[in-house]
Amino acid sequence: MPFPPLVEPVDALEPDERTRTARHASLAGFGELAQRRLAAAHVVVVGAGGLGSPTVLALAAAGIGTLTVIDDDVVEASNLQRQVMHRVADVGRAKVDSATRVAADLSPTTIVRTRPVRLTAANARELLAGAHVVVDGTDTFETRDAVASACEHLGVPLVWGVVQEFHAQVTVFWSSPPDGAAPVRLSDLYPSETVGDVPTCAQVGVLGSLCLQVGAMLATETVKLITGVGEPLLGRVLIVDALRTRTDEVPLRPANVAPIAPAPAASPAGEPIPHVEPDGALAAQSAGATLLDVREPHETAGGVIPGAIEVPLADLLADPARAGAGPVIVVCQVGVRAQRAASALRAAGIEAAVLAGGMTAWDTATAARARVSA
Repeated sequence: MPFPPLVEPVDALEPDERTRTARHASLAGFGELAQRRLAAAHVVVVGAGGLGSPTVLALAAAGIGTLTVIDDDVVEASNLQRQVMHRVADVGRAKVDSATRVAADLSPTTIVRTRPVRLTAANARELLAGAHVVVDGTDTFETRDAVASACEHLGVPLVWGVVQEFHAQVTVFWSSPPDGAAPVRLSDLYPSETVGDVPTCAQVGVLGSLCLQVGAMLATETVKLITGVGEPLLGRVLIVDALRTRTDEVPLRPANVAPIAPAPAASPAGEPIPHVEPDGALAAQSAGATLLDVREPHETAGGVIPGAIEVPLADLLADPARAGAGPVIVVCQVGVRAQRAASALRAAGIEAAVLAGGMTAWDTATAARARVSA
């Protein structure tokens, strides 16, 4: 749904800024009023890397009044393939310094505040205070969780994205949205118990051009929230598959709101979804069952059950037929997401069960078998 604009406009744009942003002024439903709102806005971008770089470029070019950029890292040569805010001459320098340079080159009226510090749970609220919108472009779940928790406390909308290999997700979290909208938080998408160790870009790689695409999306969501133009992604997750040139959208509801459909832990007929122990799953696979891993690519990069097929949960919910004809045993890290996937499959008429305890239980059982064999 559309939301009212977050920011009251400045009284007037400087003549040079009016000329620079003239193509915004001619946009139907946007105009100079929205541009004056951008000029009054304060956006905090956490992370000046693969996602933060294009986001800073786009927001500065858009005419955001104040940008605060938080990052404690320095530029490395391997960053330049995707972190387009930096140049070869910046190697060894603080990443936040690049933000100051590019903003001045693109939008002289934009004020850039740099914070060359590591954001943590201890300092996040102080660093993010005063922002109209926060953009999270970080690459560790620990930092993402700290940013999200601070935004929840402050009531600030959080524009959020993640890129790994050839895949990406983009959404908006907001603990205090306008009346009529349900609050959606990071924990609704990734409950803490479902998140394992996230591999780094150095371990599994990332397509540089995809970072630009997602950074532009993050900037667009920010502009929409500030100006009240369009419908932000609150309550929706955009899934990007660069290899297939495909985007999908899945709904995201608050975890504490009962779903309209039948409870995920039961079949359409109300029967509990079967849970299969690791040894039983192995036997079922030998008998022809499909093991379906619904974890994200950054998780499956750390290893999958031999012979399992990989379909991230969001992709499966968008198209349950991707699981095949069945029977299917669904695998995630501990079992929570597998419950949801199995429910969707059974609703689509596909026989489905859940690997009890997920990959955590599988790894434990595998280690136990190895000890016995030894």
